[in-house]
Amino acid sequence: MLDSLQLQLCDIQGRLFELSLTRGYESESFILLYMKSKTAADYGLKYNRLQWAGEEYLLDELVDELKEKLTRGDQYSKDEMFWIGYTYSYWHFLTSESSKKIVQQASPKTMKRAYAGMHTIDMQLAIEDLRELAK
Repeated sequence: MLDSLQLQLCDIQGRLFELSLTRGYESESFILLYMKSKTAADYGLKYNRLQWAGEEYLLDELVDELKEKLTRGDQYSKDEMFWIGYTYSYWHFLTSESSKKIVQQASPKTMKRAYAGMHTIDMQLAIEDLRELAK
């Protein structure tokens, strides 16, 4: 079970994924680039200033890190993006797995497909199901 601070961090990452939509970034590549980035790795540390800077600052850090790699294109829905970002963060805090390892197990396409059936169930159960899908 996550504590209230970890849940707040999950919420911030969910809002970060949503914010990528307003900037016009293509959802699948945004998710992959973020989850494999130094920004995501730093966000998952025990304590890092990025955790409390908010989603706008996080996105600015990511843009600085990735420069021209972020592209415009097809986007997932706002609800899907929030759930994916939140779930990936929850997964990290639950298991201590790195963002890179998590996205290898559950790709953006897998998460998008899983959203319809999993976004209303208990988060720990959803993560267990997603881990089973990866096997």
